[in-house]
Amino acid sequence: MSFRTDYILYAKNNENANTEFSSGLNLTDTSPEVLSVVFSQCLQSGMHGLCFSMYEEGQKPGDQISEEQVRRRLKIMAPYTKWVRSFSCTEGNEFVPKIARELGMKTLVGAWLGDDAEKNEKEMDALIQLANEGYVDIAAIGNEVMYRKDLTEDELLAFIKKGRDEIPAHIPVGYVDAYYEFTIKPRITEACDVILTNCYPYWEGTNQEYALAHMKSMYHQALAAANGKKVIITETGWPSQGESFKDSHPSIENAMKYFINTQLWSKSEQIEIFYFSSFDESWKVGPEGEVGAHWGIWDKNEKIKF
Repeated sequence: MSFRTDYILYAKNNENANTEFSSGLNLTDTSPEVLSVVFSQCLQSGMHGLCFSMYEEGQKPGDQISEEQVRRRLKIMAPYTKWVRSFSCTEGNEFVPKIARELGMKTLVGAWLGDDAEKNEKEMDALIQLANEGYVDIAAIGNEVMYRKDLTEDELLAFIKKGRDEIPAHIPVGYVDAYYEFTIKPRITEACDVILTNCYPYWEGTNQEYALAHMKSMYHQALAAANGKKVIITETGWPSQGESFKDSHPSIENAMKYFINTQLWSKSEQIEIFYFSSFDESWKVGPEGEVGAHWGIWDKNEKIKF
């Protein structure tokens, strides 16, 4: 076929690289063998950010995770990413930004907010402490709280204000949610220094062939709502196995295709993306079905999947 596997390195080093990347490479008829080579080149060339997957087989949120486990996983990720995103500041998650800093990565650190008021206060206190100790580059106060309806809008805004008041002023404070929430909840958008948006063509039933175009439209909707504020894609990805959702189909090949085109777009248009996710996590079978356990670049045993 005519596709040149060295094009990734060309695009990385040339700001005005071929605009075919704006629509994504047509990888429809690319063999798995070539996809694997291209995926590897793309991974080796590095990415802006990766979401940190915390839990080994048999573990789940609520378990206390050791510093050694966090360090081992971050060392696997470190050669491939400039930034790491964490989702909580308790139960061992507080080790993530500290160790990431040791390994030379920047940090987007999240306080996990839900319907437990006591846990919310612990999360906020821990995030504020980490920020004041110098381990936080961007602070994320809550993740998809509006989507889950765990808090009211006013309750979330109070947490964002608390974070903005107590986190050092040079650290941007934001909130993570699906792209459309920043259009329909302008008070939240206004309260944020930076817009942190999750964009999942898979969960909107998009065929792989149109996935990048759909993801870009999600980003631009958030950008339009942001009123000039920076927009960062805090999650996007594609599962490698599990149930199909409408016209979205998990597979090793589709996961590679989505990763390749997402990373090429990120580089060519300097879009800041945190890819979801680093490692497969079996506990997610519960909330999301089989597909939930297969979003990682590495499998549950920390071996590269592609």
